[in-house]
Parts: sequence; C-alpha cells; structure tokens
Amino acid sequence: MSEVITAAVDALNKKLDGEGFDGTAKFVIEDEGSIIIDEAGVRAGDDDADVTLSADTETFQQILEGDLNPTTAFMSGKLAIDGDMGAAMRLGGVLS
Repeated sequence: MSEVITAAVDALNKKLDGEGFDGTAKFVIEDEGSIIIDEAGVRAGDDDADVTLSADTETFQQILEGDLNPTTAFMSGKLAIDGDMGAAMRLGGVLS
C-alpha cells in the first residue's frame, strides 16, 4: 500500500470520527490505489461500491485538507464520479 493511501485512510478515519458512511464509496487515486468508505469506516481496498470517485493525488489531497470543495472539483473536471450521485453528495458532506 502506498504512503498516500495509508495517509488518506488515517485522515478520512479521523474525519469520520468513528462514524461509518451510509452506503459504500470508493475513491480511486490515480497511480496510488483505492480506498473504500462504508459503514465500518475507511480502509484500503478495491471492492465494488455504490459510487466511485476518481482524482489525481493533488486533487484528492486538496479535497481532504479542505482547500478544494468536492462539488467544485467535480464541476471543474478534476473529480470524476461514476455511480450513485446521492451517495457522492453524502460523501461530499463528510469530506467538507
């Protein structure tokens, strides 16, 4: 597992503060790997998900740090979303 994925799992688990996510989301970070977010929390993985979000490392880090709104990233083409848009919106609320 890459250092980027490990750091992202830790940061997202802190953001969730012990809470799970209603649904299953996968965040694919280009050239690094993927993260699964579900009712159990956050972990590295490549399972099937309700929604898949894809971005490069820089975009993902900006979203995670609060420097880039997930909706803005999507609208500007920096974040691709495939699947349940409702789940993506709920995840955006968690990431903000």
